[in-house]
Amino acid sequence: MLDQIKGLHHVTSMARDARQNNAFFTKKLGLRRVKKTVNFDAPDVYHLYYADELGTPGSVMTYFPFPNIGRGRHGVGEVGTTVYSVPEGTLAYWEKRFADQGVTGLSRDESFGEKRLGFAGPDGDGFALVENKADTRAPWAKGNVPSDEAIRGFHSVSLRLKDGGATEELLKFMGYEEVDTSGTVKRLALKDGNGANIVDIESLPGAAFADLGAGSVHHVAFAVENRARQLEVRKALIDTGYQVTPVIDRDYFWAIYFRTPGGVLFEVATSEPGFDRDEDTAHLGEALKLPSQHQHLRAYLEQHLQKLED
Repeated sequence: MLDQIKGLHHVTSMARDARQNNAFFTKKLGLRRVKKTVNFDAPDVYHLYYADELGTPGSVMTYFPFPNIGRGRHGVGEVGTTVYSVPEGTLAYWEKRFADQGVTGLSRDESFGEKRLGFAGPDGDGFALVENKADTRAPWAKGNVPSDEAIRGFHSVSLRLKDGGATEELLKFMGYEEVDTSGTVKRLALKDGNGANIVDIESLPGAAFADLGAGSVHHVAFAVENRARQLEVRKALIDTGYQVTPVIDRDYFWAIYFRTPGGVLFEVATSEPGFDRDEDTAHLGEALKLPSQHQHLRAYLEQHLQKLED
């Protein structure tokens, strides 16, 4: 069993409209945009990062907004719900805030003894807020949500799978332990993680497979401290039979990727060097930052990429 994984690092999803996406996460959720860059493989598409003040692993939601992309079809073989942690007693605040701002898909329930508020992103993305009185992480204090109610970071992700057994064994190999079951959902957690410690597995054997599109999660990333720990994880996964990519430099972290038995794409990302490697902390996410191989496209991209704000 591995002990290098520290919880979630980031979740990366697809969107249709960059401006709408930016407004949703910065205005409605009150998160900080910590990086405005472009897709490594498609530089005419943004890669936008939303998180706490510093882009701490376990708080980072990222998006590829592909103009005119079709809406994804939800099903099995994907991350169904990305769940944020909020302070105890704050769901009424968020429910009113969301209702006032026209956020759709609102639903209240309780799962694993936790109060939840489900809601949808602009492209039908599945989200929820969970009250977590034990979460001591600091929120982004300069957003438009009061600090006492603000999002702390991720609580969990929920995987929808046709058969969760093999992915459950993979997560246990990665250091997770089964802690509870509720109906068709099995909960696995890390004992000493970064706060974003939970992965839920929902087994839906009769459901159709998901189709990737706007509103779909592209991949979920798990955090390791540094490149040495990442290489240890990579070797262990390869020795177990997984096909793992070489280490890829993503400017703000190093990444490896592999496909899980249930079809979800997993990444293992380092906590170094961080989002302040090319921007002062006070100005994260303000300027367009380009990977070195795309610097020659700056003039074109600055003219043609959609303006995120007026």
